[in-house]
Amino acid sequence: MRMPEPDGAVIARKRAIVETLRTLVPGPGGVIFDEDELRAYETDGLTAYRQIPMIVVLPSSTAEVSAVLRYCHDEGIKIVPRGAGTGLSGGALPLADGITLGLSKLNRILEVDYPNRCVVTQPGVTNLGITRAVEAEGFYYAPDPSSQIACSIGGNIAENSGGVHCLKYGLTTNNVLGVEFVLMDGTVVRFGGKHLDAEGYDLLGVVTGSEGLLGIVTEVTVRILRKPATARALLLGFPSSEQAGDCVAEIIAAGIIPGGMEMMDKPAIHATEAFVHAGYPLDVEALLIVELDGPEAEVEHLIERVDAIARQQGATYHRASAGEAEREAFWSGRKNAFPAVGRISPDYLCMDGTIPRNRLPEVLARMREMSERYGLRVANVFHAGDGNLHPLILYDANKPDELARTEAFGAEILKLCVEVGGVLTGEHGVGVEKRDLMGAMFDETDLKQQQRLKCAFDPDQLLNPGKVFPQLHRCAELGRLHVHHGKLPFPDLPRF
Repeated sequence: MRMPEPDGAVIARKRAIVETLRTLVPGPGGVIFDEDELRAYETDGLTAYRQIPMIVVLPSSTAEVSAVLRYCHDEGIKIVPRGAGTGLSGGALPLADGITLGLSKLNRILEVDYPNRCVVTQPGVTNLGITRAVEAEGFYYAPDPSSQIACSIGGNIAENSGGVHCLKYGLTTNNVLGVEFVLMDGTVVRFGGKHLDAEGYDLLGVVTGSEGLLGIVTEVTVRILRKPATARALLLGFPSSEQAGDCVAEIIAAGIIPGGMEMMDKPAIHATEAFVHAGYPLDVEALLIVELDGPEAEVEHLIERVDAIARQQGATYHRASAGEAEREAFWSGRKNAFPAVGRISPDYLCMDGTIPRNRLPEVLARMREMSERYGLRVANVFHAGDGNLHPLILYDANKPDELARTEAFGAEILKLCVEVGGVLTGEHGVGVEKRDLMGAMFDETDLKQQQRLKCAFDPDQLLNPGKVFPQLHRCAELGRLHVHHGKLPFPDLPRF
C-alpha cells in the first residue's frame, strides 16, 4: 500500500513541533511522541496496514483543535484525524511525517433537548453513549453499527456509518442535524443546527462521509427518536443463500420496510452461535433476522405476512421472539458476528460493498465461485435489506501469500458490486482499502471534480493525504483552464 513520501524536513523538526504543540495543548497527555506510546495509534480496524505516526495530539476543546490546525496550516504539517480507531478502511492510518489528531478527550454530551428531539454532543462520545443518555425517557439514537459500544459519533460522521436498523431509519447522514467544523486554517464554522433543514448549499451533506479530508468535527447535533411501542424479531432459516436473498427482495417488494433485516450464511451462523449462544439454527445454509416495529397490532400483522413470504421462498425454520430478552439475544448474535468469526480464523478482511437487492442471489453465487478459485473461505454477514454486503475473507497473515490473495479476492468482490449496479462502499468508507479501486466506479473527470471540492476546503492538501483518491492532483493543476486548438471553452462567459 503506497502512501505519500514522508517529508524529511518536517520529520527533522519533530522536537520543535512537539514543543509548540505542548503550548497549544498544555493538558496532561495532550502530546504523545515517545515511540512505544505512539504504537497504540499505528493502525485502525484495518490492521493489515500499520504506520507509527510522527506525533499524536489529543486536544480537549474546539479552541485547541483550532489552534493545532492553524499552526499545522502555517507550517505545512499534515494532519490525520482519528476518532475511536474502529474504522475498517484505513481512514485513520497515520503518516510518518504527520500529526494524528485524536478526538477521544472531547467526550461529553453537552445538551439533551427532548422538546426538539435532539442531542448536542462532542465527537468523542460513543454511538451507544447517546442512546444510553436518553433511553430512560423512552428515546434512542437510530444508527447502530456493530461497533456502537466503542465507535465515536465523530467517526460515524466521517464514514457515514450505518447499522442494522438503518434500512428503516436511515444512515448517519439522515440522523445528523448539525455540526461544528474546524477548517484546516483553524476557522471554526457551523453547518445546520437543531432545525430540520439547513438553508443554502447542503454543506452538512458534504462533510458527512468526507473521511477527514475536509475538516474536523468538534460538535454534533443528532436526531433522537421515540422507541417504538412494540418490536419483535423473526429468525428465518433457508436451505440456500439464494432463497434467503430472494426472500429479502420479496419482503421489500410487498411494501414492508422492517426496522432491520440482516442475513448470515452457514459459516457465520456456526461461528456466532458457538460464541454467543443466541439460539440460531445450525441446520440451515442462510439465516435472516427480520425485525418489525410499531404499534402492537401492526407488528403482529406484519409478522404473519413476512412469515408467509418466507414460507413461499422455501424457509425451513421460523421463530419469532417471545419477549424483549429474546429479541435482544437474536441481535446479540448478529452484533457479535465479527469477533465470533475471529475465533475461527487467525485473520480476516471485512469487505463493504453495496448492491441492488434483486442481484443478491447472483452476487452470492459468484462469491462462492471466487472463494473456491482463490482457495480462501468467506463468511457472509450483511445488511440484507439495503444490499450492504460485509463478506469476511478468512486468511492467515503468517502465510506469505495469503494477504495478497485475500486483497485480490476482496477487490474482485468490490468490482462485482459495481458491475451489477452497486457501489464500492456502503458505510465503511474508502480510506486506503478501496482507494485504488475508485477508478472502477469513477472516471478521471469524476475524480477530478471530487478533488476540486477537497481543494475548496483544503487547498494545500494537508488533511488526511493518501486516502480516498488513487492519484492526487495539485489544486492549481485542477484549476487550470483547458484551451483546445487555441480556443477558450464557452467564450461568451465572463472571465475573472
